[in-house]
Amino acid sequence: MTVNVTRRQFFKLGAAGVASSSMAMMGFAPESAEASVRQFKLTHAKETRNNCTYCSVGCGVLIYSHGDGSKNARQEVFHIEGDPDHPVSRGSLCPKGSGLLDFVRSEGRLEYPQVRAPGSSEWKRVSWDEALNKIARYIKDDRDANFVERDEKGGTVNHWTTTGFLAASGSSNEAGYITHKVVRNLGMVAFDNQARV
Repeated sequence: MTVNVTRRQFFKLGAAGVASSSMAMMGFAPESAEASVRQFKLTHAKETRNNCTYCSVGCGVLIYSHGDGSKNARQEVFHIEGDPDHPVSRGSLCPKGSGLLDFVRSEGRLEYPQVRAPGSSEWKRVSWDEALNKIARYIKDDRDANFVERDEKGGTVNHWTTTGFLAASGSSNEAGYITHKVVRNLGMVAFDNQARV
Protein backbone atom coordinates (compact mmCIF):
# COMPACT_ATOMS: atom_id res chain seq x y z
CA MET A 1 0.00 0.00 0.00
CA THR A 2 1.45 3.39 -1.02
CA VAL A 3 0.74 6.58 0.87
CA ASN A 4 1.22 9.88 -0.90
CA VAL A 5 2.26 12.63 1.49
CA THR A 6 2.34 16.20 0.30
CA ARG A 7 5.10 18.58 1.31
CA ARG A 8 2.69 20.45 3.61
CA GLN A 9 1.59 17.20 5.32
CA PHE A 10 5.24 16.15 5.78
CA PHE A 11 6.04 19.42 7.60
CA LYS A 12 2.92 19.12 9.78
CA LEU A 13 3.89 15.58 10.82
CA GLY A 14 7.46 16.70 11.53
CA ALA A 15 6.31 19.65 13.64
CA ALA A 16 3.92 17.42 15.62
CA GLY A 17 6.79 14.98 16.35
CA VAL A 18 9.11 17.74 17.52
CA ALA A 19 6.41 19.33 19.66
CA SER A 20 5.48 16.05 21.37
CA SER A 21 9.10 15.13 22.13
CA SER A 22 9.76 18.67 23.45
CA MET A 23 6.70 18.47 25.70
CA ALA A 24 7.94 15.12 27.05
CA MET A 25 11.32 16.63 27.92
CA MET A 26 9.64 19.61 29.64
CA GLY A 27 7.88 17.27 32.07
CA PHE A 28 4.50 16.64 30.44
CA ALA A 29 5.44 12.96 30.25
CA PRO A 30 7.82 12.48 33.22
CA GLU A 31 8.29 8.73 32.77
CA SER A 32 9.69 9.26 29.26
CA ALA A 33 11.89 12.15 30.35
CA GLU A 34 13.35 10.22 33.29
CA ALA A 35 14.07 7.19 31.13
CA SER A 36 16.17 9.28 28.77
CA VAL A 37 18.58 10.66 31.43
CA ARG A 38 21.98 8.99 31.31
CA GLN A 39 24.86 9.05 33.76
CA PHE A 40 27.79 11.16 32.52
CA LYS A 41 30.56 8.66 31.70
CA LEU A 42 33.31 10.68 33.40
CA THR A 43 31.46 10.93 36.73
CA HIS A 44 33.60 9.51 39.57
CA ALA A 45 36.61 9.20 37.25
CA LYS A 46 40.11 10.23 38.26
CA GLU A 47 41.43 12.92 35.90
CA THR A 48 45.17 13.07 35.17
CA ARG A 49 46.84 15.70 32.97
CA ASN A 50 49.73 14.67 30.75
CA ASN A 51 51.41 15.30 27.39
CA CYS A 52 50.88 13.21 24.29
CA THR A 53 53.75 10.75 23.80
CA TYR A 54 54.00 10.77 20.02
CA CYS A 55 55.77 13.83 18.64
CA SER A 56 57.58 16.99 19.65
CA VAL A 57 54.50 19.23 19.63
CA GLY A 58 53.64 18.18 23.19
CA CYS A 59 49.85 18.44 23.04
CA GLY A 60 48.06 18.22 26.37
CA VAL A 61 45.80 15.28 27.15
CA LEU A 62 43.35 14.45 29.93
CA ILE A 63 43.47 10.81 31.01
CA TYR A 64 40.44 9.42 32.84
CA SER A 65 40.69 6.26 34.91
CA HIS A 66 38.57 4.19 37.27
CA GLY A 67 39.85 3.35 40.71
CA ASP A 68 40.11 5.43 43.85
CA GLY A 69 43.88 5.14 44.27
CA SER A 70 43.65 2.85 47.27
CA LYS A 71 46.44 0.38 47.91
CA ASN A 72 44.93 -2.76 46.36
CA ALA A 73 42.83 -1.10 43.65
CA ARG A 74 44.10 -1.24 40.08
CA GLN A 75 43.65 1.92 38.01
CA GLU A 76 42.16 1.37 34.57
CA VAL A 77 42.33 4.05 31.87
CA PHE A 78 39.03 4.18 29.98
CA HIS A 79 39.05 7.55 28.19
CA ILE A 80 41.65 10.00 26.82
CA GLU A 81 40.88 13.38 25.25
CA GLY A 82 42.58 16.67 24.45
CA ASP A 83 43.10 19.17 27.27
CA PRO A 84 41.24 22.41 26.42
CA ASP A 85 43.32 24.35 28.99
CA HIS A 86 46.69 23.27 27.55
CA PRO A 87 48.57 26.21 25.97
CA VAL A 88 49.99 24.17 23.08
CA SER A 89 46.96 22.40 21.62
CA ARG A 90 43.90 23.95 23.32
CA GLY A 91 42.18 20.55 23.34
CA SER A 92 42.87 19.43 19.79
CA LEU A 93 44.69 16.18 18.98
CA CYS A 94 45.94 14.66 15.74
CA PRO A 95 44.83 11.11 14.75
CA LYS A 96 47.77 9.58 16.62
CA GLY A 97 46.97 11.53 19.79
CA SER A 98 43.30 10.65 19.44
CA GLY A 99 44.28 6.97 19.38
CA LEU A 100 46.26 7.07 22.64
CA LEU A 101 43.73 4.82 24.37
CA ASP A 102 44.59 2.03 21.92
CA PHE A 103 48.28 2.53 22.74
CA VAL A 104 47.60 2.31 26.49
CA ARG A 105 45.49 -0.84 26.14
CA SER A 106 47.73 -2.55 23.56
CA GLU A 107 48.66 -6.14 24.43
CA GLY A 108 52.08 -5.56 22.84
CA ARG A 109 52.90 -2.60 25.10
CA LEU A 110 56.04 -3.13 27.17
CA GLU A 111 55.27 -2.51 30.86
CA TYR A 112 58.56 -3.50 32.49
CA PRO A 113 62.27 -3.53 31.63
CA GLN A 114 63.87 -6.49 29.87
CA VAL A 115 67.49 -7.44 29.26
CA ARG A 116 69.00 -9.63 26.56
CA ALA A 117 72.41 -10.97 27.45
CA PRO A 118 75.16 -10.79 24.78
CA GLY A 119 74.84 -13.70 22.35
CA SER A 120 71.43 -14.71 23.69
CA SER A 121 68.15 -14.67 21.79
CA GLU A 122 66.02 -14.58 24.95
CA TRP A 123 64.77 -11.47 26.75
CA LYS A 124 64.72 -11.67 30.55
CA ARG A 125 62.49 -9.53 32.75
CA VAL A 126 64.36 -7.48 35.36
CA SER A 127 63.32 -5.05 38.08
CA TRP A 128 63.45 -1.28 37.57
CA ASP A 129 66.23 -1.01 40.15
CA GLU A 130 68.34 -3.58 38.33
CA ALA A 131 67.74 -1.92 34.94
CA LEU A 132 68.62 1.58 36.19
CA ASN A 133 71.70 0.30 38.03
CA LYS A 134 72.89 -1.44 34.84
CA ILE A 135 72.43 1.74 32.79
CA ALA A 136 74.25 3.83 35.40
CA ARG A 137 77.13 1.31 35.53
CA TYR A 138 77.50 1.25 31.70
CA ILE A 139 77.49 5.06 31.58
CA LYS A 140 80.10 5.39 34.33
CA ASP A 141 82.39 2.69 32.88
CA ASP A 142 82.25 4.20 29.38
CA ARG A 143 82.82 7.75 30.65
CA ASP A 144 85.76 6.68 32.84
CA ALA A 145 87.37 4.89 29.88
CA ASN A 146 86.74 7.53 27.19
CA PHE A 147 86.57 10.97 28.82
CA VAL A 148 88.97 13.43 27.16
CA GLU A 149 90.25 16.31 29.28
CA ARG A 150 92.69 17.88 26.82
CA ASP A 151 93.13 17.90 23.05
CA GLU A 152 96.41 17.20 21.23
CA LYS A 153 97.47 20.86 21.60
CA GLY A 154 96.97 20.76 25.39
CA GLY A 155 93.77 22.83 25.42
CA THR A 156 91.03 21.89 27.87
CA VAL A 157 88.05 20.24 26.12
CA ASN A 158 86.43 18.00 28.80
CA HIS A 159 84.30 15.99 26.41
CA TRP A 160 82.97 12.47 26.05
CA THR A 161 82.20 11.36 22.51
CA THR A 162 81.57 7.60 22.78
CA THR A 163 78.03 7.83 24.20
CA GLY A 164 75.08 9.90 22.99
CA PHE A 165 71.75 10.89 24.46
CA LEU A 166 68.33 11.34 22.83
CA ALA A 167 65.86 13.41 24.87
CA ALA A 168 62.11 12.90 24.90
CA SER A 169 60.02 15.41 23.00
CA GLY A 170 56.96 15.18 25.21
CA SER A 171 58.83 16.55 28.23
CA SER A 172 58.21 19.97 29.68
CA ASN A 173 60.65 22.84 29.17
CA GLU A 174 61.88 22.38 32.72
CA ALA A 175 62.59 18.67 32.23
CA GLY A 176 64.36 19.47 28.95
CA TYR A 177 66.49 22.12 30.64
CA ILE A 178 67.54 19.75 33.45
CA THR A 179 68.26 16.93 30.96
CA HIS A 180 70.47 19.27 28.90
CA LYS A 181 72.39 20.41 32.00
CA VAL A 182 72.99 16.85 33.24
CA VAL A 183 74.13 15.56 29.86
CA ARG A 184 76.42 18.53 29.17
CA ASN A 185 77.88 18.40 32.69
CA LEU A 186 78.88 14.80 32.04
CA GLY A 187 80.80 16.10 29.02
CA MET A 188 78.57 14.35 26.48
CA VAL A 189 78.82 15.90 23.01
CA ALA A 190 76.30 13.78 21.06
CA PHE A 191 72.98 15.11 22.37
CA ASP A 192 69.78 15.60 20.43
CA ASN A 193 66.05 15.93 20.97
CA GLN A 194 63.31 13.76 19.50
CA ALA A 195 61.85 16.86 17.87
CA ARG A 196 64.54 16.59 15.20
CA VAL A 197 64.12 12.86 14.53
